[in-house]
Amino acid sequence: MSVTEILFFFLSALAVFSAVMVLVSKSPVHSVLWLIAVFFAISGHYVLLNAQFLAIVNLIVYAGAIMVLFLFVIMLMNLNAETEPQKHMWMKLAGVISGGCLLIILVSMVRQAVDLPGKTALMKEGNIGLIGNLGKALFSDYVVPFEITSVLFLSAMVGAVVIGKKE
Repeated sequence: MSVTEILFFFLSALAVFSAVMVLVSKSPVHSVLWLIAVFFAISGHYVLLNAQFLAIVNLIVYAGAIMVLFLFVIMLMNLNAETEPQKHMWMKLAGVISGGCLLIILVSMVRQAVDLPGKTALMKEGNIGLIGNLGKALFSDYVVPFEITSVLFLSAMVGAVVIGKKE
């Protein structure tokens, strides 16, 4: 077993365990912290796939900005166990049944995937996910959509400042 395989299995176990802990945790703040661990594990998978740019963007955007936003919303809502509505027994039963159906589908998909002859993905080059290739493609083939998007973002920022400005 190579180091890459060991890392893959470790990151996969970490991602699955953290995702289960997101669902099981009683406190919303703890759920958000476990979700950050899931995002770190997914970023590790991106690094193993030689997509370093996606790994960094995943950490900055999701584990950084979105999770801070989630924490602020949770803190502003001031959730208590007393104010949370109690779920009926039928809703819990429907959740268990739908989760069981999803588990059956996932197990059948894994069984079918094991029987496939060519299980490995082949890449043309070893440097597909590197930032240099992404930059070359972005500024040569997709330069017009990139510039249009930047103008749209600039106009959205100016519009937000104008709307938010007091008289």
